[in-house]
Amino acid sequence: MKIAVLQGSSQKDKNQLIYEAVEHSAPLAEVINFGVFEEEHADLSYVETSLLIGLLISSGAVDFVVTGCSSGQGMMLACNAWPKVCCGYAPTPQDAFLFGRINGGNTVSLPLGLNFGWCGEVNLKHTLEALFNGEFGCGYPPKDSVRKKKDTKLLKNVSEANKRDMVEILEVLDKNSFSKALSRKKVIDYVLLNSKDEKINAALRQLL
Repeated sequence: MKIAVLQGSSQKDKNQLIYEAVEHSAPLAEVINFGVFEEEHADLSYVETSLLIGLLISSGAVDFVVTGCSSGQGMMLACNAWPKVCCGYAPTPQDAFLFGRINGGNTVSLPLGLNFGWCGEVNLKHTLEALFNGEFGCGYPPKDSVRKKKDTKLLKNVSEANKRDMVEILEVLDKNSFSKALSRKKVIDYVLLNSKDEKINAALRQLL
């Protein structure tokens, strides 16, 4: 499993903490840290950041993304606007556990400012441990697993039926509105190198 870490720049001081917590919680995964790093002067909004997450997931360059912003809500909503992204909001270990087991998503958004006070790093660590400790999309509780899996599949089908293809989006995307995101070379280069969808690569190169 390839897991990307990429959070909003408003919470760049939490980047290393997130990265270390993901590595601890998913020791068998390859974890790639895309920032935004604390020493950077980058200023990406949660909407701009969500485009990069959409590219990473839609292209198949990574399997999962751990992200977040001050509240976690805006990033979750923005990520879910992109094709193939199923992003959950996980402020607690219980939320993370249920999202992983029931919804089987591929992106999680964490609240990195709201209620992140004394002992906030402990909650973050336990939240990610709960997320990655078990099979994704297996259903919960076990006695309802068949129904839960059916509902999850239905929700994902409905979501994709109501979204445009990433190639179509890139062909009409307002480049000026996302110029800062598109200039984030580490992410863009990684997508182009590791994408499983050459059509997305071609559309992305045309946009750059």
